[in-house]
Amino acid sequence: MVRIRVLVVDDHRIFAESLAAALAAEPDVEVSAAGSGPAALRCLERAVAEGRRFDVMLVDADLGAVAGSVPGQREPGSGSGPPPASDGIALVAGVRVSHPGVRSVVLAERDDPRRAALALQAGASGWVAKDCSLSRLLAVIRGVLREETHLPPALLTGVLRELTAARKHRTDSERLVESLTPREHEVLRCMVAGLGRKDVAARLFLSPHTVRTHMQNVLGKLGVHSTLAAVALARRAGVRPADLAGDVVERSGQLA
Repeated sequence: MVRIRVLVVDDHRIFAESLAAALAAEPDVEVSAAGSGPAALRCLERAVAEGRRFDVMLVDADLGAVAGSVPGQREPGSGSGPPPASDGIALVAGVRVSHPGVRSVVLAERDDPRRAALALQAGASGWVAKDCSLSRLLAVIRGVLREETHLPPALLTGVLRELTAARKHRTDSERLVESLTPREHEVLRCMVAGLGRKDVAARLFLSPHTVRTHMQNVLGKLGVHSTLAAVALARRAGVRPADLAGDVVERSGQLA
């Protein structure tokens, strides 16, 4: 019998343990549980080292949310960039990169088309209510392993609307980024990587004054008034941050 390895990630211990026990009662399901994002990543890494990779991760949408906070809330002007680090959706995005073979399903306490769309964009294969039946959850688990995407029917229209709007914003952002010169694009990638003016100057072998001019040109062409807004727009357009680690290796090789 082929067993399905499932990782439950929820910081509500009683819920996580109850769900894990219910799933483990299935003859073809093997379950582990983690109470935080870092703990989940450790479980995934350990499983890889042992040659027993997980197939599906069930993660709480509000993982690590502070009481009284609004899940998924962003700073003003930050646009539709990645969700905050405490969000379960951010864990999905990270696992998509570090463990692409793991299918993620987000467990939510309420229907939220916007956050469900963000979850799909982050790489989730499903959005399921926490109070759904065990048979429904098992159907979703088995379905995502067949490359299916699962959403509650009531959310479908709202999620499609959100994804369509996000695609339009991305297209508009891409058009603005394409107006940059190659040097301005390099400067923007450094900004996305979190570098300040002096660090950008050192990396690109330019004077701080020249970098300041390039940054002002970038803001003007993108139609924004702050570095934060420029970075948010760049992320929507898919601009990747400058590879700082690779740059260190390259310079080390030159010095050698």
